Amino acid sequence: MLTDYTKEFKYNLKLATPVMLGMLGHTFVSFVDNIMVGQLGTAELAAVSLGNSFIFIAMSLGIGFSTAITPLIAEADSGNDFKKGKSSFKHGLFLCTVLSFALFGLILLSKPLMSLMNQPEEVVILAIPYLDLVAFSLIPLIIFQGFKQFSDGLSMTKYPMYATILANVVNVVLNYVLIFGKFGFPQMGIVGAAVGTLASRFIMLFFLWWILKQNKKSKDYVTNIKLFVLENKMIKRIVNLGLPSAMQMFFEVAIFTAAIWLSGTLGKNPQAANQIALNLSSMTFMVAIGLSVAAMVRVGNQKGLQNFKELRRIAFSIFLLGLGLALVFALLFLAFHQVLPKLYLNLDDANNFSDNSEVIVIAAKLLLLAAIFQLSDSVQVMVLGALRGLQDVKIPTLITFIAYWLIGFPISYFLGKEEAYASFGIWIGLLVGLTAAAIMLYIRFNYLTKRLIKEKLIDNII
Repeated sequence: MLTDYTKEFKYNLKLATPVMLGMLGHTFVSFVDNIMVGQLGTAELAAVSLGNSFIFIAMSLGIGFSTAITPLIAEADSGNDFKKGKSSFKHGLFLCTVLSFALFGLILLSKPLMSLMNQPEEVVILAIPYLDLVAFSLIPLIIFQGFKQFSDGLSMTKYPMYATILANVVNVVLNYVLIFGKFGFPQMGIVGAAVGTLASRFIMLFFLWWILKQNKKSKDYVTNIKLFVLENKMIKRIVNLGLPSAMQMFFEVAIFTAAIWLSGTLGKNPQAANQIALNLSSMTFMVAIGLSVAAMVRVGNQKGLQNFKELRRIAFSIFLLGLGLALVFALLFLAFHQVLPKLYLNLDDANNFSDNSEVIVIAAKLLLLAAIFQLSDSVQVMVLGALRGLQDVKIPTLITFIAYWLIGFPISYFLGKEEAYASFGIWIGLLVGLTAAAIMLYIRFNYLTKRLIKEKLIDNII
C-alpha cells in the first residue's frame, strides 16, 4: 500500500532537511557570488564559471571520497560499537586531510590548461587569480566534509547545517564589501569573491568541530584523536569504499564541467548562460542530495540490523518523496524559465545590454532541459545514496562512467557544436546521461535488495 511508504516521509524529511539546507547553503553562496559578479559583466561571470569548473572536479573527488565515512559510522552506531565508529572516523578524517592537500596542489599544477582549452582570453586572465584562492579553500572544505559525513552517520545532520549557515552569512558579507569595495575596503572584483569563500570555509570547519565537541554523543569521537596512529586494514576499507564513491561523483561532476568548457568554446556569452542554468539546477539538486544522505544513513542502519525487507521499504519511501519534490521543481523551472536568468544580470547596463540579453535568451532555453532532468537527476543520486548505504560501490562506479562518458558526453560533444544545437545540444547530452544513470542504478538496487531478501529467507529456513 502507498501508506507503507508515505508514513516514512516525515522522518525522511527530518533527517534530510538539515542536509538539504546545508547543501543549499553552499549553492546559495554560489548563487550570491554569481549575482554579485554578474553585475560586473559577462566576462567576469564566465571567469568565475571557468575557475569553478576546476574546483568542482577537485571537490567531487574530495566530497565523494568522504561519503565512505557515513555508512561505516551508521553501521557502527546501530550496533552501539563506539570503538569501530571512532576508528572509522579517525581514519576517514586522516585520508580526507591528505586528499585535501593533494587536490590543492593538483589544481595549482593544472592552471596552464586554461590557456590550452580554447577559452576566451579575457576570461582566462580574470579566472587565474580567482582560482588560486578558491583552490586553497579546498583544504578546509574537504576536512569539513570528513566531520560532516561523520555527523551525518550519527544521524546528527543539523550540526553541519548550522556551520554552513554561519559560513554563508560570513561569505555574503565579505563578498559584498570586497567585490564592490564597500565600507572602506578595497574593490577587488572577483578576487574579493574568492577571499570571502576562503575565509568562510575555515570558519565553517572550526565551528563544526567546536559544536560537535560540545555534544555528549559526539564529544568522545572528535577529541583525543590520535590521527597518526593508523591501521592498514581500516585505511584499506575506507579507500575501497571511498575511491569508487569519489569516482562516481567525479564522473557526474566532470560531465557538467565538460559542459562549461564546451560552452566556453562557443564564446563568453554561452559560457555565462551555462553558468546561470547550472547554478539554478544545482540548487534544486541539493534537495535530492539531502535525500541521498538520508537513504545512505537509513539503509546503512538497516544493513547493520540485517533487516533487508525494511531496508527496501524505507529506500523506496525516500525515492517516492524525492520524485514528488523533483516534479515540483520541474514545473517551477518550466513556469519561470524566462524570469530566473534575469536575476543574474543587469539589464539596465547600457554598455553590456546586448551581451546580457543574449545570455538571458540562451539560459532560458537551457532551463527547459533542466526542468526535464530534475526527475532523472533526483533518482540517480538517491539510488546512489542507497547503494552506498549497502556499501555497494564498484558496480555503480562502472554504471556512472558508462552513463555519463560513453552515452552522455558524446551526445554533448557532437550536438554542442555551433553548427548543430550549440548550448542546447550540450544540455541534451546531460539529460540523456542522467536518465541513463538513473535507470541503470535503479536496476542495480532492485536486483541487490531482492537478492539479499531471498538469501536472508533461505538462511532462516536452514
